[in-house]
Amino acid sequence: MEFYKVDMNISYRISEISKKIPNKKSVVLAKDGSFLTFKDFDDRSHQIANKLFNLGVRPGMRTLLFVKPCLDFSVITFALFKLGAIPVLIDPGMGVKNLLNSVKQVKPEAMISIGMAHWLRRFKRDYFKSVKIKISLDRVGGETHFLYKDLSNYSNTFKIFEAGPDDIAAILFTSGGTGIPKGVLYTHGILSSQTDALMEMFDLNDSNIDLPGFPLFALFTLAMGMTSVIPEMDPTRPSQCSPKKIVKNIVDYKVSFAAGSPSIWERVGRYCLENNIQLPSVKQIVMFGAPVRYEIHKMFKKILVDGDTYTPYGATECLPVSLISGTEILNIHLPKMLTGSGTCIGKAVPKVEIKILKTSDIPEGVLNELPQGEIGEIAVCAPQVTPGYFEMPDETKKAKIIENGKLWHRMGDLGWLDQDSNLWFLGRKTHRVTSGEITYYPIQVESIFNQHLEIKRSALIKLNINGGIRPGLVIERFDKKTQMSDDFLKELFKLKDSQNFTKPVEHFFLRSDFPVDVRHNIKIDRTELSNWAQNQIG
Repeated sequence: MEFYKVDMNISYRISEISKKIPNKKSVVLAKDGSFLTFKDFDDRSHQIANKLFNLGVRPGMRTLLFVKPCLDFSVITFALFKLGAIPVLIDPGMGVKNLLNSVKQVKPEAMISIGMAHWLRRFKRDYFKSVKIKISLDRVGGETHFLYKDLSNYSNTFKIFEAGPDDIAAILFTSGGTGIPKGVLYTHGILSSQTDALMEMFDLNDSNIDLPGFPLFALFTLAMGMTSVIPEMDPTRPSQCSPKKIVKNIVDYKVSFAAGSPSIWERVGRYCLENNIQLPSVKQIVMFGAPVRYEIHKMFKKILVDGDTYTPYGATECLPVSLISGTEILNIHLPKMLTGSGTCIGKAVPKVEIKILKTSDIPEGVLNELPQGEIGEIAVCAPQVTPGYFEMPDETKKAKIIENGKLWHRMGDLGWLDQDSNLWFLGRKTHRVTSGEITYYPIQVESIFNQHLEIKRSALIKLNINGGIRPGLVIERFDKKTQMSDDFLKELFKLKDSQNFTKPVEHFFLRSDFPVDVRHNIKIDRTELSNWAQNQIG
């Protein structure tokens, strides 16, 4: 098939890059150094697109993709983009129950996966009954097609689907950390807007080398012409990564840009300091998925010779929203953060508008905006705001507001804007604790107690005490102790009395570890902690 220019299909960028820098490495497997050049990448994705078309995959067809990080993960994804098919990406770490319910909800028509997922499909047929075309990266037999059979016989040219800005490009599921997992609709226009925004935010181009701790991030950096080095780690367990291997990957491949969960970079930072290691090639370490403790930024001041840490704010439904550097946090905003103002997450990135709305747990339908400085729900309007959730109209209605022809997304997060238009984050709306006339905000309360040198992290929780709602705090110590000593309790009471908004917190609990989200291994499940603590007091 003859190739022709398609402006909006995100895969067009790969084809253009392969013409400009055909011999530059696109994806590299850090473990063994194997790689594909951009020409290899483009040719291979053309071949896969031709084979998928031959097997019946068509434009608009929802295609479940369960592929571990490997050279072909991004290749297959871009092959689906070229076809105009819709890759459905569900985090396998969300648990079998949530995963199966998400599959059933999105009703995929095709499935491309490793062999293990096909065995699950065979044992859980009811959840996968919509799947008509089954394709595996392993030989599993039966009615399942083997992707690589005779793949080299297929043409390495392909007529790319002519996508408009509003054509659905992919469905990405939320992790379900604060509710049921939801399939977020991504258009080709949104993917292009996100790629452009990230390039501008970090001044990225094809001279950079990327190490994505979160595999989907590679889709953006590859579309910029960056080399993407697949790290030696399990992306579903970032908090268990080997910092030694991550550092080796960075050094061996002279990585300049690295992104992923704060749980990765906390481990890497500690390892580097313990072993007196610096990372001179790194210009940006980007941490996302949860608020980042200032200590992590501080660690990397000694590690990055010519770089900085960054924390972009956003969500699956809209990314990016705002950005701030570790340097700005430490040099300007830290005193306010340590006295309960929240976590400063920077100014809106270009083309993003931010408003603070009156906090409400029901769909408002209008922008009930609060004055500057007041705390409320964060709402954003941007080219990268997703249009809604797949076949979940009620959830879409809760999250979206259309006013004067502009689409706004309610982030589900609480915060406020200061006089310099910096956004301050105070926690999830569902995690606030309202007791009588007073509302307690997680980040505000926890920031006071987290300054104790023996506390690794803490979590504001809701307790029912004598028929009334009261705030409580669960604490995880660095030493994992679960017995509350009198001296430690006295120190906690001294901290709580240091601020008016923490004085009413009188119930403290110790736990050896916290339940966290499956995607970033850092978002705390405060609902589970509340239930656990409630059982402790009867």
